[in-house]
Amino acid sequence: MYEYAIAWEWIAFAVRWLHVITAIAWIGSSFYFIALDLGLVKRPHLPPGAYGEEWQVHGGGFYHIQKYLVAPATMPEHLTWFKWESYATWLSGFAMLCLVYYGGAELFLIDRQVLDVSATTAILISLASLGAGWILYDLLCKSPLGRNTWGLMILLYILLVAMAWGYTQVFTGRAAFLHLGAFTATIMSANVFFIIIPNQKIVVADLIAGRTPDPKYGVIAKQRSLHNNYLTLPVIFFMLSNHYPLAFATAFNWIIAALVFLMGVTIRHWFNTTHARKGRPTWTWLATAILFILIIWLSTVPKVLTGETANATPAPVFQKFAADVHFPAARDVIMSRCSMCHAAEPVWEGLHAAPKDVVLDDDAAIARHAREIYLQAARSHAMPPGNLTGVTPEERQLLTAWYESAVSEGNTR
Repeated sequence: MYEYAIAWEWIAFAVRWLHVITAIAWIGSSFYFIALDLGLVKRPHLPPGAYGEEWQVHGGGFYHIQKYLVAPATMPEHLTWFKWESYATWLSGFAMLCLVYYGGAELFLIDRQVLDVSATTAILISLASLGAGWILYDLLCKSPLGRNTWGLMILLYILLVAMAWGYTQVFTGRAAFLHLGAFTATIMSANVFFIIIPNQKIVVADLIAGRTPDPKYGVIAKQRSLHNNYLTLPVIFFMLSNHYPLAFATAFNWIIAALVFLMGVTIRHWFNTTHARKGRPTWTWLATAILFILIIWLSTVPKVLTGETANATPAPVFQKFAADVHFPAARDVIMSRCSMCHAAEPVWEGLHAAPKDVVLDDDAAIARHAREIYLQAARSHAMPPGNLTGVTPEERQLLTAWYESAVSEGNTR
């Protein structure tokens, strides 16, 4: 069954690639239309109902764009809808969540020192949080509080910070950050699916029927679009954070997440103000830099103060790797070729923490990371980088034999 690990890795790679492609399409179109909307200019010659226009140059040609706040007098012959970018991004992201975090719940989702639950319970908590988050957010938007756009955004920020803290009390740090990104992305995509597109369809139906569309549908859709605009950059951060344990695997990770949301606001404020031709608020970059420096401090200094310790006990599902007959020899290879970097205190020059927070300095840790070792150092030559420690082909074969033997005995990934 060891072939299953390789096939699973390639499937995950394909879904991740699809997710990146669709996310680029969604974020690109979103950023473009926000910049376009803010850059519109009102001129006296505009047709009735037109709010503003913009001239742009790209690809050797000129574009003349006009925006109608409600709708034009007649329905255009061809209308392009921007929706599948959002839907495909969420669907591929959810597929990635299922493959990595649900399929590998014992390794990536559950931290038994945080909350000792079964894989099924952890997955149900994950699903429930995504659905409940959208429902709560939507109720806030539709409540009297929703009439105040900026007040609503403050409440949304409080909700996101609360979820950041909550996720770190349930899942691994890595899964907590990933879920915070998924939680936010679910709100964004649901805004498109349940609010923005349906409202636009109502306007189109009114035009076709010869009725005057109600402007409230455009106002509501624009408010949700504004929220999506300010949430985009934090989502990107959280989706990439699994590569950076100093962000997700430290004592104050939920505070780091809260500051990331603020950085998203300061960066987008600069772009939005600039696109609207209202100046260039350079103070936002200083504010962003200060927030980032604070994040760096939170990720390092408090670790010394809090005395964090790693979990030294392997989960039952990984004990078979430590018990396998090939383990002693495999452990010797790992300790001699990998532990100078993957240690609590790396001895390799320039490294201050183990890459990706993977520490391989005892039997339990090696057993927990068996699958990663197999894929990174046995079946591929990804580790060590450039084969700096001189792993021999025979040693890689030994690591392969260890993993495949344990998997064959236990029929596990």
